[in-house]
Amino acid sequence: MIVVTAPTGQIGRQVLGRLLAEGEHVRVIVRDAARLPAGARERVEVVEGSHRDLDVVTKAFAGADAVFWLVPPNPRAESVEAAYLDFSRPACEAFTAQGVARVVGVSALGRGTAMAGKAGHVTATLALDDLIASTGVAYRALALPSFMDNLLRQAEAIRDRGVFTAPVSGDLRAPTCSTGDIAAVAAELLRDDTWTGVEEVPVLGPEDLSHDDMARIMSEVLGRPVRFQRVPDEDFRARLVGFGMTEAVARSMLDMMRAKEAGLDNGVSRASGGGSPTGFRQWCQEVLSPAVLA
Repeated sequence: MIVVTAPTGQIGRQVLGRLLAEGEHVRVIVRDAARLPAGARERVEVVEGSHRDLDVVTKAFAGADAVFWLVPPNPRAESVEAAYLDFSRPACEAFTAQGVARVVGVSALGRGTAMAGKAGHVTATLALDDLIASTGVAYRALALPSFMDNLLRQAEAIRDRGVFTAPVSGDLRAPTCSTGDIAAVAAELLRDDTWTGVEEVPVLGPEDLSHDDMARIMSEVLGRPVRFQRVPDEDFRARLVGFGMTEAVARSMLDMMRAKEAGLDNGVSRASGGGSPTGFRQWCQEVLSPAVLA
């Protein structure tokens, strides 16, 4: 039995699809079962509720061999520590009480770097890894850079104004990965019952690109000019607050981006493993282009 949390989200939905395609017995935790992908509802066990609730995770983890753990975004959180650590404490209790053997979690690059202690969401994510590992469960933390799919949030600006933005330098090269590749690695680990201990598993994509590189590739794939524009840090923070984020979450996002600007994501070499197959051009062709041109 494999339990999948956040099965209607960007990553969890793809993890669920891969597991079902392989004929795995899957149980999901979901607030609203009607939001599950078409065809999945009849093929999974459903526990309705929030996976921050002890009663819900206790029920869901009963008899489970492996759990895919993903903390959903909470733009209204009073702090990122509350959003990540407090949210996950009931699950950590249930991992032990229900005898879960293995957990695969969505985490971040940066452990051991000088920037890790003040990297906002990344700092909280790495602290969550430590919390999960302290339960004694076998754990694989997917150590991730920025997601290509985050650009979908700017699909309208790319379509209408030919621009996308971020509070980083246009010439900073760093890894990025697709959520499809993240889901593939997660599903493989969840299906493998041979691993033990605690390790990070980087998912780095096949190449390092700058935002200027991305703009060039987008322009070529979309057949229209696209440029990258750096936004000032405080404009970025204020924009997030304007979208409804708490000041604490917006500040944490800015701290994370500042850490990435300082090289947070550049400390792991693909020579040691972690390269994933989907390049940015392929992702643009398969994912971004349909979203922009729709």
